[in-house]
Amino acid sequence: MGLGYQPRDSGLLEQALTHRSASATNNERLEFLGDALIGFVIAEALWERFPEADEGRLSRMRASLVKRESLAKLARGLQLGDYLRLGAGELRTGGHARDSILADALEAVLGAVYRDVGFDSARRVVLDLFRARLEQTDASRAGKDPKTRLQELLQSRKRPLPEYVVVSIDGDQHDQTFIVSCVLQDDARSSRGGGTSRRRAEQAAAELMLEQIQDV
Repeated sequence: MGLGYQPRDSGLLEQALTHRSASATNNERLEFLGDALIGFVIAEALWERFPEADEGRLSRMRASLVKRESLAKLARGLQLGDYLRLGAGELRTGGHARDSILADALEAVLGAVYRDVGFDSARRVVLDLFRARLEQTDASRAGKDPKTRLQELLQSRKRPLPEYVVVSIDGDQHDQTFIVSCVLQDDARSSRGGGTSRRRAEQAAAELMLEQIQDV
């Protein structure tokens, strides 16, 4: 899985990878712990990294780092979806690739690490996992969403604004996943992002587009 962690209690990790659709013994309680663990570790890391940032800016940076889409992307990097235990319904609807399930599973896995080997080891795992994103975090940009940052970057280069196109909407009414494409008008680049609303999908697509062009 690539976490750099050797489990002592494999049962905890198995539970962390079990969705509620597959068993009554599932990852929801470990998810609760993992959510708190990630929030604290990232808050502390930002507090140390940005000594001049006020509470509001620190909160916005933390929210950007630990939001569902960010956690889901990290989970995909670990190929977490390949290890998930899902019920038949979730398997049929592609639950292993859904942001909400992946993000929850990552939180649960980190909660399991904490329960298995303690806080210090779990903290190291979290920091290793988020290292690249922490290094890329810029306090001066905190509070600006990806669509705004993409718009400002394109305007600074005197380029036309992007177009956002809904590619698909999947899932039940109460748990939909939107896929949106972000298309640049003056070249062939495009990106696709997913989310539980059109707005979130657009933000995810904009974030991916920023990664493509900001260093070009």
